[in-house]
Amino acid sequence: MKEKIVTVVNRAGIHARPSAILVQTTKNFECNIYIEKGSDRINAKSIMGIITLGAAYGTELKIIAEGKDEETAVETLVKLFESKFEEE
Repeated sequence: MKEKIVTVVNRAGIHARPSAILVQTTKNFECNIYIEKGSDRINAKSIMGIITLGAAYGTELKIIAEGKDEETAVETLVKLFESKFEEE
């Protein structure tokens, strides 16, 4: 299992477009990928799950991956967050 804490740095937070990018990206990995916000854990391959997290600017999230390509999955998602989902 691989985990990493990320902070939402794009001003608009995780709305529909970043959620869609996350899902498209996670579908490329075989491992199970989850995102946690507080005590809520959602499947990162579910667009509705991501949207319902309500992750606004400055929110800390934990990315968790379990499986064959877990390290690459976490690194890829961290880069998405750091790039502000290429919105700014």
